[in-house]
Order: sequence, then structure tokens, then C-alpha cells
Amino acid sequence: FINLVSGSHLRIGMGLQSCTYEVEVARPFKLDGCFVTLIDTPGFDDTEKSDFDILNMISTYLAESYRKGTELAGVIYVHRISDFRFGGISARNFKMFRKLCGDSALKNVVIVTNMWGEVTNEKGEAREAELVSEEKFFKPVLDKGATMIRHLDTIDSAQDIVRRILRNQPEPLLIQKERVEEGKDISLTAAGEELNHELQEVMKKHEKEMNQLRKDMAGKYSVHVFACVLF
Repeated sequence: FINLVSGSHLRIGMGLQSCTYEVEVARPFKLDGCFVTLIDTPGFDDTEKSDFDILNMISTYLAESYRKGTELAGVIYVHRISDFRFGGISARNFKMFRKLCGDSALKNVVIVTNMWGEVTNEKGEAREAELVSEEKFFKPVLDKGATMIRHLDTIDSAQDIVRRILRNQPEPLLIQKERVEEGKDISLTAAGEELNHELQEVMKKHEKEMNQLRKDMAGKYSVHVFACVLF
């Protein structure tokens, strides 16, 4: 999307490993008399960096931009309509995205669905309807002013998406206000607290599984000894 509409040559992932390792700024371009700069950020499913590293990288860039007076006209969240289900990594990425933006900036968010050429119209439209109507998917942010648009992998489609953002009144993201105006450490921001919460949940789950494994091993060992006594 970014390369198509801006004429840039940012790295595109074609394999299993992440290709966006840092915040990348696309080549500025002009659309309808406005100069536009798009920014590409890595997702929270990076194969090389931890989620905290990704969060710190994104928040640092956004905070510095905010300090310099750079305003964001909007934020694009890309979702592949070809994905069979919205769970695991996709749900987690979107949850972190919401924490970064905050509710007040959701009106400037555009959810872009792509990969329409990978599905039939019937299947794509069914998934789209589910994403729009289900509380566990995009409905909560759409109810707060976000919009959802299809990207059909054409320059016209990409430009229409950018035009939608150009109509916005710039609004700082929650992470920008937290880091700059409130002076919060990254761990105390809404996104940072969400990461900490997830880490605690993972640790609890791991501890529970280990305790169950110890019980299972102890049970098997007791039965084995008992059998030896019988014989």
C-alpha cells in the first residue's frame, strides 16, 4: 500500500520472517495539493525484536515527532481479508494498536482490508460483515468513529484511502500525550501496562502448566513404584 501510493521502495515481507525492523518513513508525495508522508511501523509479532522493543521504538518515534510539532492526520491499520480467523497474533496486534491510539483518536483511524484478490467476493464480503458487526473484532472502534475501507491493490484505491485521512482534523495519539505531556515512562503508558498484563498472564499460565506437569510426573512415578512392590 505505502509503496504503491507513494512511489517508495520500503521492504515488503514475502516470507515467514518480519521485514520491518524499525520505523520507516516513505517518500513524501503530493495528492490533491497536499504533501503527504506515510510512516511504516513494525507489528507486535516481530521475529527478531521483543514486544517491548517494538513498543519502545514506536512510542519514541511518535513522541519525538509530537515534540517537534508534527501532527498526525490519521492512522492506518491493515488487516488481510484473506486471513481465515481473527485471533492470536491479529487480535493481540489490534489490542495494542488501540492502546497506542486511545479512544479520542479513533475517529482518525482507518482500518484497511487488503488481499481481496486472494478470496472470492462472497467469502470476502462475509468476513467483512463479521469484522464490522462483531464486538470482538472491529465494531467497538467503528462505533467510536473509525472507518473501514477496502484496498483493491490499485493506485486509485490507495489514493482514496489517503484522501479519507486528509479530511481529518489532526489529533495526537494517547501514547504521544502520555509520553510528552504527562512524562510517563513507557511501562506506565496504557500500551505498556497492557504488555505487562499480558506477560503476567503468560507467566501464570506457564506456572499452572508446570504444576500440573509435576503432579502428572509424581503420579506416574508413584504408580511405577507401587507396581514394582507388587511384583
